[in-house]
Amino acid sequence: MQLERMPAQTSLLEGYADAQSTDYLAEEVGQRATARITLAQIERHRSPGTLLDVGCWLGFLLDEARVRGWRGVGLEPSQFASGHARDQLGLDIRQADLFGADLEPQAFDAVVMEDVLEHLPEPGAALDRVAGLIRSGGVLHLALPDAGSRLAGALGPRWWSVIPTHIHYFTRGSLRLLLESRGWKVLEVTTAPKAFTVGYYLGRLGGYSRPLARAAVKLAKALGVSHRLWTPDFRDRMAVIAERW
Repeated sequence: MQLERMPAQTSLLEGYADAQSTDYLAEEVGQRATARITLAQIERHRSPGTLLDVGCWLGFLLDEARVRGWRGVGLEPSQFASGHARDQLGLDIRQADLFGADLEPQAFDAVVMEDVLEHLPEPGAALDRVAGLIRSGGVLHLALPDAGSRLAGALGPRWWSVIPTHIHYFTRGSLRLLLESRGWKVLEVTTAPKAFTVGYYLGRLGGYSRPLARAAVKLAKALGVSHRLWTPDFRDRMAVIAERW
């Protein structure tokens, strides 16, 4: 599925360049925990080498990767997020998108695209671009909403992954078809839950009922569990690892 009217590329680039949020800064511990899961999945197929994180946001995955022996480069169009990753974490971050970045061909052993592909007007062209950046035997890790999940089907337009900046909606089958049609071999498909605090997840209920969200967060604080990490697997977000044929 895709939006009926595709946004202009210039509008998207300007919007992402201006994007900023402190929510993920407050949720750093959970973001790092999720990043370690992603890296462990990649390392089941490839040993640490050079890594490109497309849409790296605040740079937590690249920082975790560095500890594990990876040499990383990040692409992030947001001035706010790229500045944090570069200035606070000392990472090699380019404030650019996938198509505008000046990168050496076949320079990477692994490429990560977490919550990125669904934002791109031309996902097939993006996969072709990545194929030119990755070495023979390298792997691509994708994580994105699963529009074919039972939860997505049950909630329909009320599914929390239906947001204005999600241009495409993939199922496991359609994503596999796209990858294979572009010369990629799918190695692994699994769910991809995210780690956040209990309070963060309960606060998201505000999109459905603000009184319910306030009551749930208040109860979690009273019970002393608001800041505990929680990684519920709603099975509506997928992780796919693919290798270039």
